[in-house]
Amino acid sequence: MMDLEKVERFRDEIRLKTLQELHHLGFGHYGGSLSIIETLAVLYGDVMQVDPTDPMWGDRDYFILSKGHGGPGLYAALAVKGYFPEEMLYTLNQNGTKLPSHPDKNLTPGVDMTTGSLGQGISAAVGVALSHKLSERKNKTFCIVGDGELNEGQCWEAFQFAAHHKLHNLFVFVDDNKKQLDGLTKDIIDPIDFAAKMDAFGFYTCKVDGSDVGDIHQAILQGMNQKEKPVAIILDTIKGQGVRYLEELADNHHIRPNESDTAAIEQAIHELETKLKQEVGG
Repeated sequence: MMDLEKVERFRDEIRLKTLQELHHLGFGHYGGSLSIIETLAVLYGDVMQVDPTDPMWGDRDYFILSKGHGGPGLYAALAVKGYFPEEMLYTLNQNGTKLPSHPDKNLTPGVDMTTGSLGQGISAAVGVALSHKLSERKNKTFCIVGDGELNEGQCWEAFQFAAHHKLHNLFVFVDDNKKQLDGLTKDIIDPIDFAAKMDAFGFYTCKVDGSDVGDIHQAILQGMNQKEKPVAIILDTIKGQGVRYLEELADNHHIRPNESDTAAIEQAIHELETKLKQEVGG
């Protein structure tokens, strides 16, 4: 049974740290980082078997962020989980940092795969899951892909391979936030219906409210109950999720904030800080 209050607080902490690290840097991938916060909170706050004191623990579950531009969200989750000091977040994308713009497994504690070239992360995740299955290990592999990323044919080759090998230890989350770098996904390449496509490719598939940690958690549990297929969870999300101003901002993939943007981001940070302090005091 998931501790809902604990995971929701973890979610708020991750969202706060994501905003703070990007605000300190002065620019970055706000939209796609914020849309995966709830999923990260469920995975690192409840579902995954990991040990922050031993990032290379052999029996850990693996997490691969195929949409590597969401790295700031992942870094925030790792910091809050205890993989490294939260102060390190303020070195994001700076010279000598261990937190580059996109995840690098050779630099950042807790990062299981270097990603950023879209389409390649899911291919690596499939390979990791296959390795564990062949070795008869219990490790699970969790991977987030972007809706725009699925324009890459390589992703669908990976999905076909995963279904053929019945990789029931693989969980793929499609961040369907409706936007990509240069516009709406439906205007660039209309995805039609991600759930129908993943089902047709041989996945156990469900679609959930990607802003609801309870829905996400329940979908993962349902996926764990079947042992024949890889799992696809379609996350109905909003780019910039959790910050109304950023949700409604037209170009919110990568932001160099103007005066109005900065004021809204600072207000969101203040509101989250206040909320978390009140919860502690209460």
